[in-house]
Amino acid sequence: MTDTLLPNGIKDSRGDSTYFKKGCNPFAQTGRSKLQNKRASLNQQIIKQMRMRAGAENLLKATSNNKVKEMVLLELSYVNANLQLLMGQLEGLNSSVEVYQNTQETANIPLIALGLKETKEIDFSTPFKDFILEHYSEDGNSFEDEIADLMDLRQACRTPSRNEAGVELLAKYYSHLPLMESRFFSPNRQTGIFFTWYDSFTGVPLCQQNLSLEKASILFNMAALYSQIGTRSDRQTIAGLEEAISSFQKAAGILNHLKETFTHTPSYDMSPAMLSMLIRMMLAQAQECLFEKTALPGIRNQFYSLMKMAQEAAKVSETYDHVHQSMIQTPIKDNVPLFWSTMSQVKTNHYRSMAHYFVASALLDHQLGPSDDEDQQEKTLSQVYDRLPEGRSPLDILKKKDERERIGKAHIRRAILGHEEALRIYSLCHHLNKLEILEDILKASNQRSLKKFSENESEEEFTDYMEAPDIISKTEHKAEMEVPATTKGPLSFFSAKQRWTAPRTVRLCPEDRDLGFTLKGESPVQVVSLDPLCPAAADGLKEGDYIVAVSDTDCKWLGVSEVMRLLKDVNEEGIDIQVVSLMDSNPPMPTKSATFCGNLPKTYSMICLAYDDDDKNPKARKVTKKSSFLSWGLKNKLKSASTLSLPTADQSGGLPWNKPCPTFPSSSSYNNDSALY
Repeated sequence: MTDTLLPNGIKDSRGDSTYFKKGCNPFAQTGRSKLQNKRASLNQQIIKQMRMRAGAENLLKATSNNKVKEMVLLELSYVNANLQLLMGQLEGLNSSVEVYQNTQETANIPLIALGLKETKEIDFSTPFKDFILEHYSEDGNSFEDEIADLMDLRQACRTPSRNEAGVELLAKYYSHLPLMESRFFSPNRQTGIFFTWYDSFTGVPLCQQNLSLEKASILFNMAALYSQIGTRSDRQTIAGLEEAISSFQKAAGILNHLKETFTHTPSYDMSPAMLSMLIRMMLAQAQECLFEKTALPGIRNQFYSLMKMAQEAAKVSETYDHVHQSMIQTPIKDNVPLFWSTMSQVKTNHYRSMAHYFVASALLDHQLGPSDDEDQQEKTLSQVYDRLPEGRSPLDILKKKDERERIGKAHIRRAILGHEEALRIYSLCHHLNKLEILEDILKASNQRSLKKFSENESEEEFTDYMEAPDIISKTEHKAEMEVPATTKGPLSFFSAKQRWTAPRTVRLCPEDRDLGFTLKGESPVQVVSLDPLCPAAADGLKEGDYIVAVSDTDCKWLGVSEVMRLLKDVNEEGIDIQVVSLMDSNPPMPTKSATFCGNLPKTYSMICLAYDDDDKNPKARKVTKKSSFLSWGLKNKLKSASTLSLPTADQSGGLPWNKPCPTFPSSSSYNNDSALY
């Protein structure tokens, strides 16, 4: 999918072009867009069936007619059956990982990507205009362009491109949400705007009037987009693997930020248990890519290299085992796609078998020679096992050929059993059966282990039932979450949380060049030490008033020096100023917002993001013309709110919705030996 560029008169950071970057074309017939369109269609069908079920249940409670009850019960059985079918289809969409894979991928096990959450279109125009007029005493129609830009930005976020530009688009919209919440969403009144998002696993709609759901859902989609970027990367190159590793680590970091920040989101896919599982899955896939990066140049057929790769493979197996264990826990197991849990089981067995194969190769193909470092090999072998068979020591295994072969063969038998178990689990899931590349890799790995076993099998030997010891997992490059930057709180004065009087005009007439008061503070400046007998006080000026305009000059964001400069040359005729008074209000309580989940109202207290109201105001700047309402609170001269870029903030400036590019350090590269195994 390609970005759509539409002109809107906004210059980019270089000032040499005018465009407004949009999301992907929603009508583009790509595999990913078709999948999202199917998801949107299923969501609408699910909500229709849930409404029918709610109506039937209400009728069942209200009626006492047995005949009607029988008909309602029959209808309910049909509706519930339809819901099961629809949720099964939604599970199939979440299992369609082949759509997200690299088109040239032919030699790697497929990875799992998260689907984007779907939402409904929202019209901010009328509610925001009414609020601007009522709360800020300004004409809302003068901000039509800014509100339209905001609506366009949100609409574009519904179809982001699968690259860094798409993540940047979501980050730009997310960066505007705190300022939008501060300006328009008062804790003491409702705006009438409902944010509706659909659960990505169940398709159940969730509707709220506050911005907490909107923020959390945008973060979820940012993580989902990073997971799609990771699965699309070309894992046959070092650069592609580094991109995949970085993307999965970013996805895990954003999901962790979502889990820690939005703790009361009443959506199943963003519940703490589900997010914990998704974080583990993203880190497991990052660890798998780290293993592939180590193995890509080739594995040296040497004792130390093979032992090292055995422990690396055991680490991947261990991480996927933790993922599988979290997937089978209640309540996650009820809605996680069977494909996901089956894939985690397959990878657990596959990489554990690879670990045993590497140890077997190290023991069977390499004997302790006179030139070998005996102490170093003994230390390496002792670090691979947590326990050894009774009566055996690492040195005995290395020196005695028979013991070395016995344990090597035991490892190869465990490798074969593990590969056969992975193939058995693969055959049980019909979604996995579509991934022929996965079957080919599992069969090739099993054949390699069988070949190694046959090469070391002797007809004269008795069957040995010795069990190979477990391999300790160890890695030199552990996958870590990329922690996103925290949100900086908005300015505290001109916000929906504060209440003040409408602007009123006061005539200033100096007496002997004395205005009768002094000014303090940064922006906006405040009137202090007011002489109650001065003309300004007689005209209505009060102690503590804030000056918002001097004559025709807007000075909401001017400091003391700039305002004094405007008042310096006032003649005896005087000058008009506009002031506002901050009104006392009770400390705002957390808003109880109606949450509609599956057409059934619930009450949820959403206390998700706390802002520091004690943040200092920005440095004073000179205003030469009336600034946009949406630009109140800027430190720079652009027509946009200060932007947040997840995971890091870009304070260098840019367009209103342009260029807060999130950056993460890429994973460190490894040094691999050139001789290949």
